[in-house]
Amino acid sequence: MFDNLSNRLTSSLDRIRGRAKLTEDNIQEVLRDVRMALLEADVALPVVRDFIAAVKERAIGTEVSKSLSPGQVFLKIVKQELENVMGQANDGLNLRVARPAIILLAGLQGAGKTTSAAKLAKYLKEREKKSVSVVSADVYRPAAIKQLETLAGEVGVDFIPSDLSQKPIDIVNNAIDYAKKAHKDVLIIDTAGRLAIDDDMMAEIKALHAAVNPIETLFVVDAMTGQDAANTAKAFGDVLPLTGVILTKTDGDARGGAALSVRHITGKPIKFLGVGEKTDALEPFHPDRLASRILGMGDMLSLIEQAEQQIDKDKAEKLAGKLKKGKGFDLEDFKEQLQQMKNMGGMSSMLDKLPGMGQLGNIQDKVNDKMFVQMEALINSMTRAERRNPDVINGSRKKRISAGAGLQIQDLNRLLKQHKQMQKMMKKMTAKGGMQKMMRGLGGMMPGGFPGGR
Repeated sequence: MFDNLSNRLTSSLDRIRGRAKLTEDNIQEVLRDVRMALLEADVALPVVRDFIAAVKERAIGTEVSKSLSPGQVFLKIVKQELENVMGQANDGLNLRVARPAIILLAGLQGAGKTTSAAKLAKYLKEREKKSVSVVSADVYRPAAIKQLETLAGEVGVDFIPSDLSQKPIDIVNNAIDYAKKAHKDVLIIDTAGRLAIDDDMMAEIKALHAAVNPIETLFVVDAMTGQDAANTAKAFGDVLPLTGVILTKTDGDARGGAALSVRHITGKPIKFLGVGEKTDALEPFHPDRLASRILGMGDMLSLIEQAEQQIDKDKAEKLAGKLKKGKGFDLEDFKEQLQQMKNMGGMSSMLDKLPGMGQLGNIQDKVNDKMFVQMEALINSMTRAERRNPDVINGSRKKRISAGAGLQIQDLNRLLKQHKQMQKMMKKMTAKGGMQKMMRGLGGMMPGGFPGGR
């Protein structure tokens, strides 16, 4: 998300970053570029207008003129105003009520409500240590109930059965009774969507909300619809007392207009971002971190949190112990590291959070997740002896391995070279500070020696 906007903004702001003095003329020139970048990112016009006015007012005032580095101060102002547009700080769920805390999900059909219900259940179970039940009150889409049942099984939360013959209000009342008796901390209710906003839909969900009185009413909306997402959220907000928004499919949205428009237009905070199809692809929304990513400053806090959640600590400790005993970092270990990176959302997701990636041009085009598949295929095509001792791989073995993986010998040569680089880096690692050294090592390998680099 924000790839296009980030590239445009960073190139515009770079022109002013090093200026010793800022004038109204050079500020106006940069703000024109910023305005165009925001409009091209499908940010709603009222949001753009207010954002530009706020930045201009602060930039031309005393804040910049009294500074020793006006260019840096201007960049800081842009970052702070981006945060203001998106809500300044993370706005978490309010679960401080008598059990069960009820969360109602609303939205149009196809926005990802059912998937979001499962993702949110997994998040609450694993991150917040809550016992969670889910129920579907969607009696119009035949597959909805079954889909939620399947997803609930995948994430390991309690699914409360419902039936197409039941009325939605009866379904949720039964679910609340069950959740109370089972002493569940949270009950998540998935509701029916429509292809468009209509009176019948609004009347039904309004009645459902009145009967349930949830502590959280979250509007689920597809980020790829741009500023229309904000307008749809406002229409729902006029009928329902929304407490927040879940923005889905942000991994497929290169513009980012929805994220920058929703809060301003609806007055409701974005609480979560859906960042992929997997059930763990849900992130709390942090405006300050996202503003940093938009301006090419990275988001190391989110990357560290992601690593803490996704990296298998037992396997990491086992590898550290192996290295401390002087045993080499072989291709089986290398494959394990590739799988860990895949668990963290793939290489493109990791690079998106590293500072300065915007300045490296098309590095993210070169470093894509297809390489993981190819590298694993090559390692899987080897014998156990070859994986454990890559030095035995000679010319004839290279032919066999690359043919077995359906790839070229040069692909295998590149893999072996990258393994050697990783092996050198791992030798420097110790149990203490290992992660930091690994991250520094990865940075040192880019872009030439990094997987996918040329």
